[in-house]
Amino acid sequence: MASRRSRPVVPSRASVGSAPVRLPDLGLDAEDAYEVVHDEAMLDGNARLNLATFVGTWMDRPADRLYAETRQKNLIDKDEYPATAEIEDRCGRILAALWRAPDPERAIATSTVGSSEACMLAGMAFKRRWQARRRAEGRSTDRPNLVLSSAAQVCWEKFANYWEVEPRFVPITEDHPTLDGHDLERYVDERTIGVVVILGVTYTGMYEPVEQVAAALDRIQATHGLDVPIHVDAASGGFVAPFLQPELPWDFRVGRVHSINASGHKFGLVYPGVGWVVWRDAGLLPEELVFRVSYLGGDMPTFCLNFSRPGAQVLLQYYTFLHLGHEGFRRVHATAQDVARGLAAGIAGLGPFELWSDAEDIPVFAYRMRPGHPGPWNLYDLSAVLRQYGWLVPTYPMPDDLTDTTVQRIVVRNGMSHDLARKFLESMGEAVEHLERLDRPLPHPGGQRSAFHH
Repeated sequence: MASRRSRPVVPSRASVGSAPVRLPDLGLDAEDAYEVVHDEAMLDGNARLNLATFVGTWMDRPADRLYAETRQKNLIDKDEYPATAEIEDRCGRILAALWRAPDPERAIATSTVGSSEACMLAGMAFKRRWQARRRAEGRSTDRPNLVLSSAAQVCWEKFANYWEVEPRFVPITEDHPTLDGHDLERYVDERTIGVVVILGVTYTGMYEPVEQVAAALDRIQATHGLDVPIHVDAASGGFVAPFLQPELPWDFRVGRVHSINASGHKFGLVYPGVGWVVWRDAGLLPEELVFRVSYLGGDMPTFCLNFSRPGAQVLLQYYTFLHLGHEGFRRVHATAQDVARGLAAGIAGLGPFELWSDAEDIPVFAYRMRPGHPGPWNLYDLSAVLRQYGWLVPTYPMPDDLTDTTVQRIVVRNGMSHDLARKFLESMGEAVEHLERLDRPLPHPGGQRSAFHH
């Protein structure tokens, strides 16, 4: 191994000065370059204290070892990595069975880089099937629309924009905090390609009642003859409901559900980024959208927006299935839910807050300031003070028709222990006590709105 003295002469770390924003003429020694990036990355927040993100931040050591050994695999290169392609297929069949497909062997699935890509694929399938049916009937295929909650994740707005579909947002309200089928006939018509139902709303963690929405669509079909399918955006709940609410009919047990997506890198317990989308059976995915790749004399269908993408996360998903099994997933998520419920109860007991949701679905809950609270501060101020303790807790307004309601949301992920939750509640209590005594404005970077600024 060459000694440091025999290496080519390159600038030292000390000679760099401020971090370069242009490609340097001469590169740094590898160790020096590592230290520069390492030191800058240390300024990021502590992932264990980030209560904002749904994305997994921890896996065990064997998973880390597997990740290091397989990080070079390109999932799209099925000829070079046929074993990885086969494992991707196995994961899809495992999910089809977990989500109660009538015949998991007839279901079709694909991995994605996350739920956003999975939602795009499901939306494309809806649009193409609707177009094909309209053409067969000799009718116009222009102006398709998609019906979904105003609390839907932004990826659906992207889908509507990119694929020229009108999004019809059903506003959530105090009386109807989720898309529950109420007033649905006002939004559905002959140009509706499908309805999206969310299993684990990003704002609150609540499940939208899939069976209830399907019943509303049944009534619409009986009255107007419109047969409208459902896609379940289970980005968070798809890896929770089968284990914590196994009797809840949200999946392929509901006949109108054509497709389901979930994020492996959320409650699927894998590093980012991997997602999944499954169709009830192959006939629901238009063949024209599927490309076929031959390898080792076989035939492998592929359907994705990205081409080259990492295969390691798919292998990690399979590792997690093998390692945890059904009981392991149940235990991990039951523990997280227990911690979340304890946190929710503790925060509700502090005085200034009332719960908007209570972690009864996924291990996520939201709360707002109690009406009439006399304090001169708001949740944006609380977020700023909690950040000084190291905790990242998001504050945001609710969507249309509830934009005057501001909430904080907490996501409890694997690794958030009861002890860590107790420490957070202590920090929260101290932050509230500090704010109650405060008589001067707080700085709010990034445009956050303080009660002290009008």
